[in-house]
Amino acid sequence: MSKSQFYLVLKHSEPFTKCLAHTFDSEEYWECMVRHLAVSGYHISASCKMGPPSDKTSVVDPELKVHGIEGLRVVDASVFPNVTSGNTMAPTLMVAEKAADIIKKYIKINF
Repeated sequence: MSKSQFYLVLKHSEPFTKCLAHTFDSEEYWECMVRHLAVSGYHISASCKMGPPSDKTSVVDPELKVHGIEGLRVVDASVFPNVTSGNTMAPTLMVAEKAADIIKKYIKINF
């Protein structure tokens, strides 16, 4: 597909019309395209937001305990207050490490 054909396809696509204000194939154009098209379809997160009980949109507290349910914690990427802009692997590992440290405080086992 040539640049002009590609441009015509994009010109008639609703999500891409915002980027037509930029010169096709310029850095600004591609930055605009990425900002409008980037999704994290394989790294779902931020569905069980961490926050204080006073925050009506939060699900877990800073110790990853689910508000109002005794004995249940959520330890995954869903506790992020916002979707991260990068890969979720490292932040998720850190949540798991922190959860392990928190849980070890409550269990009298020597590790």
